Order: sequence, then structure tokens, then C-alpha cells
Amino acid sequence: MKNRHTADSILTLLPKLMAIVLTLIMSTTLSAEKLNIDGDKLALEGYDPVSYFSQMPKKGYAALQIRHNEVLYYFENEENRLAFSKTPEKYIPAYGGWCAWAMLEGDKVAVDPLSFKIINGKNHLYYNGFWGDTLEKWNKKATKEDEQDLIKLADKNWASLN
Repeated sequence: MKNRHTADSILTLLPKLMAIVLTLIMSTTLSAEKLNIDGDKLALEGYDPVSYFSQMPKKGYAALQIRHNEVLYYFENEENRLAFSKTPEKYIPAYGGWCAWAMLEGDKVAVDPLSFKIINGKNHLYYNGFWGDTLEKWNKKATKEDEQDLIKLADKNWASLN
């Protein structure tokens, strides 16, 4: 009789346990999809986020790294690592590292880490591949419209995705 009661208790708890497991899996998947990072949670394909502000993105080194909000960043030198540690929000790319051009439509598109533009003190990344150079498209559109309006639209779409 005692074994039957235990089996009934397990069957009663099973749906609750499954719900908890599914919630954990979904939250991990959703947070990974929120940011443009690889399976190791490495951002910018290993490029140093501070180096973008010198107009010359450079690959960082695994030996010089910081994990910020569970995302891993590599740095070219200790000076850049220290600068990031003091003000990480300044150096973290806009839109979670997704393409700024695609964000005009509310889409998350992978980027070429060497295709970027600093706007309002923030690093905006762009896709550059088979389907074209979206930084070039962005710049062309920005000459016809106010670039700040493009930023506002992309910001609004990014906020709605999160």
C-alpha cells in the first residue's frame, strides 16, 4: 500500500516537474536568442568591444576576458579590459549585437563584426554578406532621412522584441 501511495505521488508531481523543466529550457533558449552570441556565449565573434571606438576593431584574446551578464567578451589588451569593466554599457553593442538595419524591421539578423558604425556613442553592427552590405544601405537611407529617426525606429523595435 505504501508503494502505491508513493507511485501516485510521483504521478501527481510529474506534470509540475515537467513544467519546471520546460520553463528552464525555454528561458535559457530565449536568453540565448536575445543576444547575438555563440554557443559559448562569446560576443562579437571574439572582437574587442572597446577597440571599435578607435575605428579599428581588433580580435581579443581568451586570456583577457570578462564575463558580463553571462556574456563573454575578449579584449586586445589590459587597458581595454579595464575600460570595459568600468563602463560596460558604453561598449556593449546596440540591439544585442544584431544588425541595426534589420532592426528597422524588427528582425534579428547576424552581423559581420567588421561592419559597424558608432552612432550616439553606441556601436551599431551590420550584416555584410550574400544579401548585400546593410551599412551601406543604412548610410544611404540616413542621407535621405534623419539618422536619429532611424535609431528611434530601431530602438522601438528592439524594445518590442524584449
